Parts: sequence; C-alpha cells; structure tokens
Amino acid sequence: MRRECLRKLQIATREKLRKFNSLRGAEVRPGEFWDVVVVTAVDESQREAYELQVKEKVDRKELPLGIQYKVFSDPPGPKIGNGGSTLYALQRLIDTYGTALSRFRVILIHAGGLSQRLPNASALGKIFTALPLGDPLYQMLELKLAMYVDFPSHMKPGVLVTCADDIETFSIAEAESIRFDKPGFTALAHPSPLAIGTTHGVFVLEPHEKSGSSEMEYISCLQFLHKPSIDKMRDSGAVCKRHNGCFALTDAEFVYTDSTYYVDYVTAVSLVGLLEKIGPLECEIDAYGDFLQALGPKATIEYTSNTANVTKEESSLVEIRQKIFNHLRGTPLNVIALNNSQFYHIGTTSEYLYHLTEDAELRSELGLLSSAFSVFANETSEGSTVCCVMCSVLDPSCSVAPRSVVEYSRLEAGVKVGRSSILSGCWVGPGLSVPDGVFMHSLCVNHQDKTGFVTVVFGIDDNLKHSVETPAHMEGLKLFGVSLVECLVHWGLSKEILRFSGDTSSCSLWNACVFPVCSDQQSSFSTSLEMLQAVQSGSTLTLPKDTKLMSMHECLQCKNLDEMLKFRKGQYNDIMQRKSNN
Repeated sequence: MRRECLRKLQIATREKLRKFNSLRGAEVRPGEFWDVVVVTAVDESQREAYELQVKEKVDRKELPLGIQYKVFSDPPGPKIGNGGSTLYALQRLIDTYGTALSRFRVILIHAGGLSQRLPNASALGKIFTALPLGDPLYQMLELKLAMYVDFPSHMKPGVLVTCADDIETFSIAEAESIRFDKPGFTALAHPSPLAIGTTHGVFVLEPHEKSGSSEMEYISCLQFLHKPSIDKMRDSGAVCKRHNGCFALTDAEFVYTDSTYYVDYVTAVSLVGLLEKIGPLECEIDAYGDFLQALGPKATIEYTSNTANVTKEESSLVEIRQKIFNHLRGTPLNVIALNNSQFYHIGTTSEYLYHLTEDAELRSELGLLSSAFSVFANETSEGSTVCCVMCSVLDPSCSVAPRSVVEYSRLEAGVKVGRSSILSGCWVGPGLSVPDGVFMHSLCVNHQDKTGFVTVVFGIDDNLKHSVETPAHMEGLKLFGVSLVECLVHWGLSKEILRFSGDTSSCSLWNACVFPVCSDQQSSFSTSLEMLQAVQSGSTLTLPKDTKLMSMHECLQCKNLDEMLKFRKGQYNDIMQRKSNN
C-alpha cells in the first residue's frame, strides 16, 4: 500500500511541476495564478538582495509574468519573528492596494532571517537556495510556487502564509481540489510520527472525524498545540490511529502537524487591527505558535505564559500573547488533512545534504538530478547516494564524492571534493583537495573602499549559534570539532587579538573574526583551505601581518551584492554558451 501511496505522490508532484513550467515566462490570465507574491526580508539590505534576484528572474522569464512580486522588509529595530513579519506585511499590502486587496489572492512567503544553520543561504536568502531540477534551474521560490500552483483558482480572496525552508508534497483524488473558501484560518495538516510533533505544531481534531481513509479531509479543529510533549499530545486527544487508506506514513499512531495556512480577507484585515493594538513590536512573535494557539473552541490562555520554546525571552512577550489571544479568540480554525503527504525541512546543512543527495523519496517525487544546469562529467554515486552539482563549471578531471553539494562554483583541473561537504560560490584553483565534512562559502565584501573576498569555512556539524559570554571563555567554541583557542595557535594568532563583531555579549563562531579578506576569489578559497588543513594536520600557518580578518556576521554587513550576483550571472552565461556550443 505504501508503494502505491508514494507512486501517487510522485505523479501528483510531477504534474504540479509540469503545470508551473508551462506558466514560467508566460503572461498569466486573471484567476490562473496568484495576484501578488510577497516575500518577507529581515532588513533593508536583505530586501535589496531579494528584489535584485526577483527582477533578474522576471527578466529571464523564469517566473510567471503579469503579476505583482513584492519584497517587504521588517521595520528597523528588534527582531519581530515571522508573526511580526506577517502583521507588517499585511499592513503594507493594505497600504499598497487599499480595498482592491479584497479581490486578490496573495501568497506570503517568510524568507527573512540570517540562516545561521544553512549559511550558504545567508547572503542571498534561503528563498533563493538552488535545487537540482528544472531548466532554467529551480530555486526554493519556484518550487514553492509550483507546489501550490493549483491553490489560487480554488481560493477566495485572502492570504496564504508559508515559509521558505520547507517543501510539502501531497496527492488528492483526481476529482477533488483543495479549497480555501471558509472564513477565519484554514491550515494544511500532515500525518507525522509523534516525535516530529514535538518540534512542530499539532492539531487536535474532532474525534469522530479522524477517519484518515481518503487522501484529503476537511476537519474541524478543536485546539492547536505548539511543540507539545508526547504526553501532552495524548492527554489532549491529538494522537490518531492509522486506518486503511492512502498514507505515505507507516506508523500505527500519528499526529497531524502544521505547514501552511490561509486567512481570508476579513481575517487579514482583523490581523492588521491586531498590529494597531500591539505595535510597534519589540519582541519576536510566532505566526504559528502565537496565532494558531489562540484558535479553536478548546484554546485556553495558559500557553501565553509558556516561554519554554522561545529563542529569546522578552519581558513584553507574555502580555502581547495575551492580547493576541483575546483578539483572535473565537476565530474559526479549519484543517485540510492531507493524508497522503510528506513534509520536508531544508533549514540546516545536514538536512540540505541529506535531502539533495540521499533522500530517495524526495529525489523520486521531484525528479532531482545529481548534476543540474552544470558542466560536470564525473557524476559519482554509492547505491542511492549521489553528489549534487548545481550551476557550476567543473574541469573534466575533477571529482566530487557522494553526499557532497557544489553550487555556483568553478573547480579547476584536478580538484577533489570529499564526502558530506558543501561548496558554495567558490573558485577552486587547480589540484586542491577539500576534506570530508566541510562547509566552504565565498562571499564578496566591501572593505576599505575596495572589493575583497572572504571564504568562510566550518565543519558541517559546527554549531554557529552556540555562544559564550566573553572572549575569555572562547575555549567553549568548537571549530571543526577543535577548540577555537587551539585553532588560533595553528594560525599563529593570539587570543588577545581575536575580535568578535556585533553584540560582544554573545561570542560565537558566527561573529568570530577569523577569516582573511583577500584580493581575489581564488586566493580567498586557497587561504581558508590552508587554515583548515593546518588545524587538521596539527601544523602552523602564518598569515601576513596586515591580514584583515572578518566574521560571517561582518561579511553579511559588508557584502557586495552586485559582485556576488555578477559571479552567478557569469556562471549562468558560461553554462548557456557551452550548452549552445554542444
């Protein structure tokens, strides 16, 4: 039965891709696609980067034409979370379109944030993360629009809210369609193992309606739980037992978890009214945990004081949650249970490597390639595990080991890339070898009125978010699994001269200034590789005395967008030229 369910998923997903491909570069008719596509950004710098890339996509006819593409940045000041971004984006939509918005179908994609767990998406955005399919190459933006390509034509005016780092695949019966036509909130729900429920939102559904016998069901929701314990799921009645039917999931017990939701126009206006009550925001609120937990007849105000899942607790958070609860209480929460569906998260380096090189189910459903829009002769594989090369030019003598990803890079003669490594935006000189389990990403920066290049290098499993209180405690930071203090010894640097950029009350690998600024891309890569090799071999490397050192945090503040996009455009043109010659 599971094999049949997966076959249905593959057929349904390929059909969505086919339909979206037919719209790329074409003028869409009214009602055929979204009226407005909104992408959120964390600040003005990110907004500028996003707008440049969207414009290039439209110019190259990689997106449907004749619709509005908007990028809205969060207001300056404290982080406001995806909940705050949702409210401010809705405000901007009403400011921009007025009452005309009451006729529009809008998709709102949250793509703000630093992407510290997948740093190759930090400079240019995770919504522009490349994926190995499509011609021209897909990025997450295209895939999001493709997976939801059928939604606008069965949707009343309103807003679909989703995130940039997940993929949902699903199938429904041929005669059915997913309809967003009810007032309030309507959320998609996916059968998931109980362990997955502890890190997601979980729906408590009407008990008599949990049949799960068809691929799609419309169900009333009693309550929404945010990252609940397994005991809490059981006590609340969220745990379901699997019946015969089309399920990609094999677990006997499961819960329905969240992904994407729709709000109708009236509710969208109500959310803007909520912003007037709680703004200007000075803390992070969650578009899922803080909005959806207020909904459903069994919702209680208790969750508002539970800050266990909050990244940074602010004194005003509980009060704001209570205002959200009181404002939204009584708003309907409808659920569309997609019984034959899969939810994939691509927000970390390990998830990124797994899904692009090892995950046989996702590769099959989307038709992912091991080499996409690239010049690469030596594709390698071990069983079902492959390497993944995207928008890159590799000399025929290069080799890339299975489970590694190379994107937007140039590799010259004799380069070898080890297993489970990521190369992004790199120009690798002849004969160099990249070890296993390494992340290397080259960025162009503006430094002292000149253009420079920095290649950051981390271990795939390094925790860039982990911080210590002061530089005196830096031995608690591990780079390539080695104490940062020990790394400095191998680089001939003293602890006293190490600088941490930005907020120095939080010292992490993210803001440790240890990466040299070089005059060109190739020497930037080779210098950072030598630093890695010195640590791994126990040798010492002496950097020139006047070498400027930067952190990943600082690189993003000084990034030269034009040069990075110019490099990508050069790759694109080179590959197109070689393809036409062949």
